[in-house]
Amino acid sequence: MAIFPKPEDYQKSDYSLLLNGLKEGVKDLSPAYFAMVMATGIISIAAHLLGMPLVAVALFWLNIVTYLVLWFLNVLRVIWFTSQFFSDMVDHKRGPGFFTSIAGSCVLGSQFVLISGNYLAATFLWVLGIILWIGLTYTIFTAFTIKENKPTLDEGITGAWLLAVVSTQSIAVLSALIASHWKQPYKLEVNFFALSMWLWGGMLYIWMISLIFYRYTFFKFSPGDLTPPYWINMGAMAISTLAGSLLIANSPDAPFLRSLLPFLKGFTVFFWATGTWWIPMLFILATWRYVYKRFPLRYDPLYWGAIFPLGMYTACTFQMARAMELEFLQVIPRYFVYIALLAWLAAFSGLVYKLVYRLLVFLNKRGRSKL
Repeated sequence: MAIFPKPEDYQKSDYSLLLNGLKEGVKDLSPAYFAMVMATGIISIAAHLLGMPLVAVALFWLNIVTYLVLWFLNVLRVIWFTSQFFSDMVDHKRGPGFFTSIAGSCVLGSQFVLISGNYLAATFLWVLGIILWIGLTYTIFTAFTIKENKPTLDEGITGAWLLAVVSTQSIAVLSALIASHWKQPYKLEVNFFALSMWLWGGMLYIWMISLIFYRYTFFKFSPGDLTPPYWINMGAMAISTLAGSLLIANSPDAPFLRSLLPFLKGFTVFFWATGTWWIPMLFILATWRYVYKRFPLRYDPLYWGAIFPLGMYTACTFQMARAMELEFLQVIPRYFVYIALLAWLAAFSGLVYKLVYRLLVFLNKRGRSKL
């Protein structure tokens, strides 16, 4: 019998530790982690629109890697923790987080169109986004409807529910971008599809924000309840503005859009104004949470859901000002993009710190296992 472990035993031990660490991380992986792809992607697009090519391209490549890694981790989660994965999907609080996979796919697709001009990759992500949208929308909301045990309104609804709106509008945005490249008759059909998704997303927002605002004002509200996804209150309106602006830009190629121009312009401004109203309100509530109530500020994947609206507001204001010739609004995205970039850097630094910490814990366990 050998007194000392063989070298291959060390390798087996390292593999076992690594596998257990990966399983531990994947088990509780937030369904909303694709919000990182959404946030990184839209800030990349905003940087591209505002003439910051190095930032735009760097974030574009980072987003491709992030997107692929997240799909890999989610596939592992389905394989290793199938029951928990699907339980999360029909959970009132965690379920809406799955809509980030749709929005993340379509935002990345929009990057492929605007930054690299790769319409083949964009079309693949567009089709994937539509398939995910059909599957997740009807699965999640059917489950919420027929579940026997349901939470009360104040326990079950959060700003994350508006990710259903964001995912719908992300398809409208990518559809409009693809339609501008395709030839007739597909150009007409895809523009009509983009218009339909835009209208549905707007209606869905009205339904959901009514419930969320009711929860805001008529139920007890603690600092812990004010989770970062409440910023989607504004982000859903910002992406609706962006989709409307792109439809206005596409109107010369679609007669039915030309006939709807007054409606398109009116509702695009309506969405933008609503989103703008939310910004001071959300900053005030954030001050109440972190300054007055001294709620601890630490990294949480849900913060990506708060960064996405900042980047989207930058991009949508730029596009609306250009589509409707409102040049006086261009001053907003020129400065707002830096707020979005700083917020992204803060969240990314938090993620890096968390990953480094986990790596050090792993190395510490590995070292002790060899003693």
